[in-house]
Amino acid sequence: AEDMKGGTFSISNQGAFGGAHFTPIVNRPEVAILGLGRSADRAAVRDGKVVVRPLMPIALSYDHRVIDGGAAARFTVDLVQAFEQFDESLVKL
Repeated sequence: AEDMKGGTFSISNQGAFGGAHFTPIVNRPEVAILGLGRSADRAAVRDGKVVVRPLMPIALSYDHRVIDGGAAARFTVDLVQAFEQFDESLVKL
């Protein structure tokens, strides 16, 4: 609880432990949490063709008293686009 003091948003990555899709629970005093599942190669349609792509399940839970559903949906769409356009060559380990 002390680590979350003053927090408004958190991320739960169950994919690191092999978890797939799940529904994260908002912990007070936070107003939202993003759940990330394990990515896996799956069939996807791109430009009218079926291709194999790594897909990662995500779930956003939020308090409707604080966050409008439309804003949450736009955030999710923007996040997916950012993941799709992410340039891994920019990551330095």
